[in-house]
Amino acid sequence: MSVLLEATKIGKHFGGVQALKDVSLTINTGEIYGLIGPNGAGKTTFFNVLTGLYPKDGGTVTFDGAPLPLGSPHAVTRAGIARTFQNIRLFANMTALENVMVGRHARAKVGVGGAVMRHRRAREEEAAIRRRAEELLHYVGIADRGGQLARHLAYGDQRRLEIARALATEPRLLALDEPAAGMNATETSELKTLIEGIRADGVTVLLIEHDVKLVMGLCDRVAVLDYGEKIAEDVPDAVKRDPKVIEAYLGA
Repeated sequence: MSVLLEATKIGKHFGGVQALKDVSLTINTGEIYGLIGPNGAGKTTFFNVLTGLYPKDGGTVTFDGAPLPLGSPHAVTRAGIARTFQNIRLFANMTALENVMVGRHARAKVGVGGAVMRHRRAREEEAAIRRRAEELLHYVGIADRGGQLARHLAYGDQRRLEIARALATEPRLLALDEPAAGMNATETSELKTLIEGIRADGVTVLLIEHDVKLVMGLCDRVAVLDYGEKIAEDVPDAVKRDPKVIEAYLGA
């Protein structure tokens, strides 16, 4: 199995607070990789560095063997990494279909001039974007809600919509930040099936999640952060038995 992403000694501080301390990890192509830890451990900060929202203060990240253009979210997206957010960030007054189409425009070929002039190539591309967005709404299980405003969707459907919008960018790595937050047991089970399907369709998954049962039953490998440091990285069964993880996060 080849390495898709390698982060080496990633550091990030906010004033005098060291949020990440030399965090290193590797994610292999085709795996579901979990990142867990207590609140404030640095998980979302790592996501924000990885996806270009925060500049790093140290370390390197390579993606598919090339340096990842950190500090530039659109460049990270074009490189092949997409994400969802812990706090849902949809375009509330746009329809579900329009939200997914926005994500798909990251791969559009026609420029601003073509979009304004509405020539044949631009119209054809827009029609293709709409078709793909409709396919993705069906893929995540909310095909019948495409015409609804995002703010009117049920919470679980908003989570699915965020995943559809991220998938519209054609990622090789999908980073999910607490996708099961606020979901009931049935919704969580359906989410697990969806993530397994995403991996089966060739997308590698990086998952932050507080639902330990979901992580341990879904992920191939798991890393644990505590106070900005990686304290463990292994297969789920080994991580569950690690004394440092039990003390810091899982509880005795």
